[in-house]
Amino acid sequence: MRLTSILAIYFLFWSLSLFLVLPFGIRNHHETGEPMVEGQSDGAPANFDARRLAINTTIVATIAFALYYANYVMGWIQPDMLNVFGGPPAPEG
Repeated sequence: MRLTSILAIYFLFWSLSLFLVLPFGIRNHHETGEPMVEGQSDGAPANFDARRLAINTTIVATIAFALYYANYVMGWIQPDMLNVFGGPPAPEG
């Protein structure tokens, strides 16, 4: 696998991991007891920390990519193993 492919796939894993990690640890103003700003949404986070989010996302993405790459090299799961519906129907005749 070329380095550009590795970087592109890792970026995809990182992007997906961002959306998976984003809701964890976020608390709104009602939960923290902090006053709300006028016009602010009730569910707006009170303790958003971009650095913590980036670190957690990088950890999750690195673990997921390492598993993906190990599977790519070792061949644990092959595409034909994922065909749960069987092959195409045999031609009649």
